[in-house]
Amino acid sequence: MENLYNYTKAALQEKLVTAGFKPFNARQVYEWLYKKKVTDFDKMSNLSNRLRDYLKNTMVLPELKLFTRQEAKDGTVKYLFALEDDALIEAVLMRHAYGKSLCVTTQVGCNIGCSFCASGLKKKDRDLTTAEMVQQLLSVETLEDIKVSHVVLMGTGEPFDNYDNCMAFIDVINDPHGLEIGARHITVSTSGIVPKIYDFASRDKQVNLAISLHAHDNTTRTRLMPINKVYPIEELLKSIQHYIDKTNRRVTFEYLLLGGINDTEEDADKLAKKLKGINCYVNLIPYNPVNEFDYKASPIKTQHAFYKRLINHNIQATLRQEKGADIDAACGQLRVKKES
Repeated sequence: MENLYNYTKAALQEKLVTAGFKPFNARQVYEWLYKKKVTDFDKMSNLSNRLRDYLKNTMVLPELKLFTRQEAKDGTVKYLFALEDDALIEAVLMRHAYGKSLCVTTQVGCNIGCSFCASGLKKKDRDLTTAEMVQQLLSVETLEDIKVSHVVLMGTGEPFDNYDNCMAFIDVINDPHGLEIGARHITVSTSGIVPKIYDFASRDKQVNLAISLHAHDNTTRTRLMPINKVYPIEELLKSIQHYIDKTNRRVTFEYLLLGGINDTEEDADKLAKKLKGINCYVNLIPYNPVNEFDYKASPIKTQHAFYKRLINHNIQATLRQEKGADIDAACGQLRVKKES
């Protein structure tokens, strides 16, 4: 039996046509799943008896098991879900003035090994399936009785290390007969797997791309992010410029402010020089403490000085207001603390 949530509409249409059904049947099934949130095939009333029997005999619609739900003072909610193989993953719901955003996990563990990030403390066990990502979204919408308006692939894992499943997930949630989340309301964050940035540039979707940069020089970035040894800054920026040229989309650079590491005004000047001429903005992120690491957050005064320096160099920037730090749900803090 296959998990029906794994199927893009195009893939489902191909499967149904091969089995002797009509192309429009895929749209009908999608609307039952994602518009009406119906999981009982017998209740999909406009499907033929033969199609319902086919679905019952070939497909399943499992639910994620909720282990824990934690709510922060600012309304951010962190969920710990159990998968069918008892692996545990986290997802985070953030409430903004512009809507409700869900941070989705893409892997069980992470192999990127960034030296500041709690997610990398557990090495990757496996990739999540498309269905397991879709189910995070459906589960949160059901639990909270809400409509998620924005999705960020920024939870545990590197999305471009699970490229095919993540792209299928985007296709499912973006589909007009599916969850219909606009492409510009979806953001993929990567540590910088350069070949996949080129692949991503070739997709005909207006999905946002965010790059974890965190340093202006290779020595510092390699210290923070070992992946820089494979794809150094120069190679990374070349792929990003290709992405911008191909898509005409602005790129976000995520920059974690670490006290005494990368947060001086001189660092800001060098970062601005490195990014000059690139259609981008810089998202400055205050560091959220992780017990296993010795990094410290930059003082507030230093954060604002860095921000102002970038602005003076005509680099668009924001200083992120962190959400969920009191429940370890903020940037860099996600990890599974409870073992199954």
